[in-house]
Amino acid sequence: MQAHWENILISLAGTMLPPIANPVSVYRRDEYGVLNLAFSQCAEVAKQHSRSFYLATSLLPEGKRDSVRVLYAFCRTVDDIVDEGNGDDREAQLSYWREVVSGDTAPLEDDLIARAWAHVLNCYNIPPRYALQLIDGVARDLTQNRYETFEDLSTYCYGVASTVGLMSMYIIGFKSAEALRYAINLGVALQLTNILRDVGEDQRNGRIYLPLTELRSFGISEDELASGAITPKWVEFMKYQIFRVREIYAESEKGIAYLEKDGQAAVAAASGFYRGILDVIEANKFDVFTKRASLNAFEKISRIPLILFQLIQRT
Repeated sequence: MQAHWENILISLAGTMLPPIANPVSVYRRDEYGVLNLAFSQCAEVAKQHSRSFYLATSLLPEGKRDSVRVLYAFCRTVDDIVDEGNGDDREAQLSYWREVVSGDTAPLEDDLIARAWAHVLNCYNIPPRYALQLIDGVARDLTQNRYETFEDLSTYCYGVASTVGLMSMYIIGFKSAEALRYAINLGVALQLTNILRDVGEDQRNGRIYLPLTELRSFGISEDELASGAITPKWVEFMKYQIFRVREIYAESEKGIAYLEKDGQAAVAAASGFYRGILDVIEANKFDVFTKRASLNAFEKISRIPLILFQLIQRT
């Protein structure tokens, strides 16, 4: 039975468009090499900013791999506008990206990421509304830094992460609309993992993404959160949060079977790498204030055989 928050997110996703059965295989061949350069720049952005994502996408065939990295570069660019931009300039840049996504304006000649992303959107028939929802989701950080309930938080997770999963699904390819729910759940699980990992950093930046009602139910005030104390009630709170995230991961992984076969390993790896962050948080005794939980390259690579074995078992 689906939770109420899931139903809300599914309604946000709306009706799916049919995937492109055989996307243009010559997407990188252009007379002047502009798309080649654009795709290379996007791959470099992904490599610099997310080793986990870059490694997981290495398991995709070339066309899908490079296109998903273009998606990452788009998401990263929008996120950087919100985090690092200022005032009117930030609003102007976000408006530009909304117009590019909507097809209302052509990408600027020297904006290689926008040119690559506009091409990928068209090539894979990705619904523009997901990209627009992502822009709005990321921009939410400009006006909101607290979330009262888990239901409220889940809509934020949808905007900044589930939309990425839905767009990725069009690039990877899917066999049934049943995949939608699971893509949404995986995005929520990934973003919740980020939130749990970054509690200390976010708190120092004046943001609390943990549901306030749940903090209060465990007897944790904002002042206590700011102190960074690892108290028994904090441990119990984190155990509860991690248990729920693992439940969402477990549910989301049922959807891998609905994806095209050549994309399943990459999605399973991305999920597995992020689930590993939860293990590290536990190993750090739930100290997310002075320690940043992460897996090194060896730990990620060493997980791949088990991830692939489990994938075979499930499918």
